[in-house]
Amino acid sequence: MAYFQTEINISKFIGKTFSRIEVGTDEIVFVADDFAAKMYHQQDCCESVYIEDINGDIQALVGNVIVAAEEVSNQEESDYGRQTWTFYKLTDSAAHYVTIRWLGESNGYYSESVEIVQLATPPAA
Repeated sequence: MAYFQTEINISKFIGKTFSRIEVGTDEIVFVADDFAAKMYHQQDCCESVYIEDINGDIQALVGNVIVAAEEVSNQEESDYGRQTWTFYKLTDSAAHYVTIRWLGESNGYYSESVEIVQLATPPAA
């Protein structure tokens, strides 16, 4: 079982070479020899946060050094309350570009943020 450590910034991915990337509907786990991280959102009442799209081949990042990692977000009001888009942009040494787009929707009183936590131990393959 993987235990969470502290929340980290996407910039911690720079210089890492992932041996495995596991994509689910509401989380992504990145595993390197000396590092593992989980990108996810802890769901709560009256809100929904999920991976809406991955632009590029995320599996192409496996085996290459991450040279750039950036988070960009945008928020606007909606009929329901609020929408937040969070984009995670990753580039590797082989010039693969991947953008992970998360969409969060809530009535405005709940968090729509995406968390990235470093795992104390990588999940089993």
